[in-house]
Amino acid sequence: MKRFWTEVAISADGAGHQVTLDERPVRTPARHPLAVPTRALAEAIAGEWSAVDGEIDPRAMPLTGLANAAIDRVAPDPARFAADLARYGESDLLCYRADSPPSLVARQAAAWDPLLAWARRRFDRDFAVTDGLVHVAQPDATVARLAHAVAALDPFRLAALSPLVTIGGSLVAALALLEGAATPAAAWDAVSLDERYQLDQWGADAEAEAALAAKRRDFLAAAAFLALVGPLDQLAHEA
Repeated sequence: MKRFWTEVAISADGAGHQVTLDERPVRTPARHPLAVPTRALAEAIAGEWSAVDGEIDPRAMPLTGLANAAIDRVAPDPARFAADLARYGESDLLCYRADSPPSLVARQAAAWDPLLAWARRRFDRDFAVTDGLVHVAQPDATVARLAHAVAALDPFRLAALSPLVTIGGSLVAALALLEGAATPAAAWDAVSLDERYQLDQWGADAEAEAALAAKRRDFLAAAAFLALVGPLDQLAHEA
């Protein structure tokens, strides 16, 4: 589809902040109004539509895509979506450590130990950590506590949390980012550590570097979406 509109604007009502194209509301793929909870997020989405030159490229509109997902995929059954996402806490990346070489062991400890220490304090639960890839069961109380934290989130935060968790493989790192205990850059560095280490060791690989760059772009877009939704204590819809 090519650009067919001239003016991009924002309107607000009881449903939230909505992007309009020539005074007509943007709709999701399921034909729901694209209404988001904060004006900051609406302005950023409007910026994506304003930047379209020629054909629409969904890859260049990640915030619009996440808002669509929140409305079409998450909102109809947020409890189920949250439960599926919370299962990543049963096999969190940060709990699976290398036993060699020493340089990788040290890098993992430096990047991952502070995040696990935060999670232990924040959720008052312990985490089982192991060397290697053999599954280690997390304490039931830990899994339940993480699931409770995810279940408390609204559809927009759940939609943003999904790529953070699935790309990075760490529910803990995603929750730390959500709650402001980690910056987007620090969270990305933590969850991409192993891949970047392999590239450092084996040299440049154009295909691997491109794949990692795409993951980084999507991860940071989800982090930006979270920031635009606002702090956890912010009202669901701005006045």
